[in-house]
Amino acid sequence: MVELSDGTVPAATVGRLPYYLRALRDLAAEGVNLTSSTELAERSGVSSAQLRKDLSYLGSFGTRGVGYDVESLASYITVALGLETEHRLAIVGIGNLGHALANYSGYATRGFQVVALLDASPDVVGTRVAGVTVEHVRSVAEVIHRERVTMVVLALPGHGAQDVADAVVGSGVREILNFAPIALQVPDDVVVRSVDVGGELQILAFHAATRAAAL
Repeated sequence: MVELSDGTVPAATVGRLPYYLRALRDLAAEGVNLTSSTELAERSGVSSAQLRKDLSYLGSFGTRGVGYDVESLASYITVALGLETEHRLAIVGIGNLGHALANYSGYATRGFQVVALLDASPDVVGTRVAGVTVEHVRSVAEVIHRERVTMVVLALPGHGAQDVADAVVGSGVREILNFAPIALQVPDDVVVRSVDVGGELQILAFHAATRAAAL
């Protein structure tokens, strides 16, 4: 659950807010000022009933027969997600995945800035990726404090990921995006979002096998 000024928002709802915000920003870019729950829900990949329920946790929005003000709702969700101030990211592990993450072009428009890159390989340390010099991972605590890092992305192999996570948490960071194939052990006040590409593919494989068996 996430605490907002208006009350408590379920984690599942929080997980859908970025999709609503993306859809609203797309609408704004198209010059749309008002949108209906049906249109916004379709663009977000949810039902209109789910959309209305999710937004009800944030407050009262929309006018019957008129719809939602795109700019106003986008601004409110931006604040609800804590994106009114920029978040400073450090990426640990500059292999193929780390390179791709460092070069992602959508950070700025979503309220993030990559301010630090770290790796353990002598072939990588000292090189520049996406305009940022890669530093040695043993300096992670120093780098976090110097660059005022607020979130860390772990894009390194499973072995060593826990040690890095411990150093990151010990440096005061409480939000981690984890691509390492390991379940990190962290204090209760630390939020870890794990992205397991292999696991997601295995789930798709299960559905493919189930569908094939039904034919």
